[in-house]
Amino acid sequence: MVFDKIAEIIAEKLEIDKADITPESSFNDMQVDSLYMVEIMLSIEEEFDLVIDDASTLETVADLVAYVEERI
Repeated sequence: MVFDKIAEIIAEKLEIDKADITPESSFNDMQVDSLYMVEIMLSIEEEFDLVIDDASTLETVADLVAYVEERI
């Protein structure tokens, strides 16, 4: 559930197909720059009602999913 919602947010922000996003997808490979990362993080914070303290340590979608799951 968390992965699906996060993948949906990422796909919407990057204007890519959600099916192309896997847990192993890295933000670097998806060419997520700092502006996109901020937009993605803000949407995830709003969706899951949490605060992401440090996104710089999150390298893959799986890292982000684990971070969110630990906090909800």
